[in-house]
This record gives sequence, structure tokens and C-alpha cells, in this order.
Amino acid sequence: MKVMRAGDPAGGDPGLFGPGSVTWQAHGDPMMWIAGVRALYLQALHPRAVRGVMQNSDFRRDAWGRLMRTAGFVGTTTYGTTEAAERAGARVRKIHRMLGATDPRTGERYGVDEPALLLWVHCAEIGSYLHVLRRSGFPLTDAHADRYLAEHRHSARLVGLDPAAVPANRAELAAYFTQVRPELAAGDEAHEVDDFLRRPPTHPLLVPARALLWRRVAQLAYDSLPTYAHELYGRPAPDPATVTRRLRVMGTALRTVPARVRWQLPPRHILRAVARLGPAARPAPYKLGP
Repeated sequence: MKVMRAGDPAGGDPGLFGPGSVTWQAHGDPMMWIAGVRALYLQALHPRAVRGVMQNSDFRRDAWGRLMRTAGFVGTTTYGTTEAAERAGARVRKIHRMLGATDPRTGERYGVDEPALLLWVHCAEIGSYLHVLRRSGFPLTDAHADRYLAEHRHSARLVGLDPAAVPANRAELAAYFTQVRPELAAGDEAHEVDDFLRRPPTHPLLVPARALLWRRVAQLAYDSLPTYAHELYGRPAPDPATVTRRLRVMGTALRTVPARVRWQLPPRHILRAVARLGPAARPAPYKLGP
């Protein structure tokens, strides 16, 4: 099922969401990269979920590859054809079906495709995108935010979730986070993710660049987490007003880079979508509508 709205092109396959969706306009914003790192911090606080990642991938050696694969999946499902999005979803579901994790305390073996774990990963990711975009100045009203969450029942379906069980508005998402809060903890795996994101291994010649650029990105993503996440990680929560100001400064700076320059970076899904659907399909905040 596609999300079709006024403004979608008459010719060509607009994909699952289409240019008339909030998702189409929002996912072209450069602050999505900050939001993606925030999602990693938040996802790591679910012990069963992060254990599934750490026991099935070499996170420290391939964290950048993992981030790029996630960006590729989001780009494909947002801007790719319907067929490409469905293929990407089928590939993710197939991989998840083959993977499991073991609880070191109890010896319990469980699949990483448990609905509860998939739902946590989905909500932490989509919630982070929405939070960072709005807090950094991207013009999403409350109505836009609710539409965005409702649209992402489709991306939830792609990874194997029942869309009816996925939060479809801000109130439902807030209720979900309240419900899952007692299950969250910062165990060894979470601290390993935290340590990696703050100090990712790099070539000695790139250490100054890591200190100058990446650490600022990771710190801003971390600072934008909810208060309970700071408490679990064991560091004081920063002043919310200061974090909001820094997010807006970063958002303003990144948005001054011309869109066509930004869209040249991998995975270039937006350029392919515009080539497929025409110039009117270019994402932009002013196209959000009421």
C-alpha cells in the first residue's frame, strides 16, 4: 500500500511514499545524519536488541558500513521504486530470520526478528528522525509529525512488523516509550556502542579530523537524547535549551549547503528519484503543505 497525496507525479513510480508525503520532504534534510547517530545511541539501551547487533556483526570494524547500509535502506524505501523498496524489505526480513542472540545470564536463545525488538528499533529510529528534525528547525507542525509517524507504518511493515501494532501518532509513540522504559538499561554492549561512537577507530592521520568533526556530531546526537537515556548512560543531562540552540545552529549551517551538492553524496537516492519523476519531485520543506 502506497502513501499517495496531492502533488505526487502522474507518471513514473513514486514508490511507497511519493513526493506528496511528509517523509519525502523530511528525509532530504541533512540533519538526518545527526538523527541517525542519535538512533544508534537510543537503540543500544535495549539490552536484547543491542545484544542481537553485537553478537551478529563486527560493530567496531564495520560500524560505518552498518550506518551506510541503514542510510541505504532508508533512502531506498523513501525515494526508490515500489519494487526496490519491497526488495529491500524482503532482504532485511530474510537476514533477520537467520539471526539469533543468546542471553549470557540465562542462556536463552532468541531471534532478532522478535516483534518487540523490531518495534523498539523502528520507534527509536523514526522517533529520532522526527525529534532531531523538529528540534533543529525543520518546519514540521504537530499535524505533519502525526502524518509522518502514520506513514512509517509502511516502513515497519517492510521489516516484518504488523502495521496495526506500530505507533501512528505522537501520543501513541510517547505511550510506547513510557511502556518500554522499564526494559531499558545501559549494559556492557550499550557502553561499547557509546565508546565507539565517541571515539571510532581511525587512521592516525585522521585523528585530528575525528576530534574536530566527528566528535562534535556524535556529541550533539548524544546530547539530544531524552533525560532518561542520559541517566542510564551515567552522564549528566545537558541543558535542553543549549542543546536545542546547538541543533538549530547545526541545522542552519548544513542547510546552507546547496541541495544538489548534498545529494551527490552516497547513496544518491534523491537524484535518482528526481531523474525518474522529474524536477517537481525535488524534496523541499516548503512543499509540506498544511
